[in-house]
Amino acid sequence: MTAVSLVLATPWVGAEPGIAYIIAPLNGSTVKSPVLVQFGLKNPWGVAPAGTNLENTGHHHLLIDTKLPDLAQPVPKDDQHRHFGGGQTETSVELTPGQHTLQLLLGDFAHVPHATPVLSEPITITVE
Repeated sequence: MTAVSLVLATPWVGAEPGIAYIIAPLNGSTVKSPVLVQFGLKNPWGVAPAGTNLENTGHHHLLIDTKLPDLAQPVPKDDQHRHFGGGQTETSVELTPGQHTLQLLLGDFAHVPHATPVLSEPITITVE
């Protein structure tokens, strides 16, 4: 690995810890499917599409009914780990009736969580 590739593979260490949050739905709410999930991110952090290597930016990953993945590796891509590499800040998700947990995790340009993870508190919703 060259010095340049080492630098490009190292997650950003932001000047201030970032905070992601779920704007909607609210924790504890009862909703109908499809569920509109809106993503929030507190300054000084910003959203940038996957592949954009800028400090204090990243793109959202929505974790559904799962625990946090290995924070040293790219976020898996499957039904429980939804990627929003286009810089999207909301999505509509089809969920089965019952209780579900949702959590946001910001990934860098290569889908790797930041050295100091930028994530939301998990929320629990009930789908009718």
